[in-house]
Amino acid sequence: MIFIGEKINGTRKAIQEAIINRDADFIKKTALDQANAGADYLDVNAGTDPSREKGDMLWLIEMVQSVTNTPICIDSSTPEVISEAIHAVKETPMINSINGDPERLQSFIPFIKERDCNVIALALDESQSGMPKTVEQRMVVLENIFKATRDAGIADDKVFIDPLIMAVATDQKAGLIAFESIKTIHAAYPEAHITGGLSNISFGLPNRALVNRTFLTLAVAAGMDSAVVNPENVALIESLKATELLLGRDRFCRKYTTGAKIAFIKK
Repeated sequence: MIFIGEKINGTRKAIQEAIINRDADFIKKTALDQANAGADYLDVNAGTDPSREKGDMLWLIEMVQSVTNTPICIDSSTPEVISEAIHAVKETPMINSINGDPERLQSFIPFIKERDCNVIALALDESQSGMPKTVEQRMVVLENIFKATRDAGIADDKVFIDPLIMAVATDQKAGLIAFESIKTIHAAYPEAHITGGLSNISFGLPNRALVNRTFLTLAVAAGMDSAVVNPENVALIESLKATELLLGRDRFCRKYTTGAKIAFIKK
């Protein structure tokens, strides 16, 4: 399972304040805590006004890299920001994200090829109105994305597909659609990875952490092999280790027993 640490995001109030006030210690601690918890990538999203996003992104990258070598997931929709950021990161990054919008695809593909990096691909097309509502609509978008990446010589295993996780509070079938999307995507593109943020599924519900980790276990069983999460969430990691154990993906139960020991110590 590939974890992308979600916490350095300027849409979060504490991070936004740290960016504005240039609170280096807070950003460094947030990065180091996630890295020490086992994150494979650290998502870095300035989330600030376009007039200052590039400067804020470069500052965040500098702070993160001063305390950890964990690769950075560069999270921006602005090609200029991506262009600067990919030259600022030391380790091969991940880019978050592309979608079926032809203009965005053509803008971002050169960056992916330049660093031979992984990329998150959303199963939507921003050039079209509305979000895909069905599995079939998602697959049409992904067909266009993979045609573009394959034509550019980008291997399928470099693509992390986000199947679009919606709130079950507004659509009781949102979880079922997500699981069916994951299964269908995995069957169509077996070399690609499947990722996504968990928080959307529980939006508007009480005890969101319970819903999130239950969703993750079912999504892993369906074929998801990556997630954008808080890697410090001990209960979530415990659930994941148990899921992988029961799915026969944990040779000699080593990941589960090691993880259980770590979680026990933290508690």
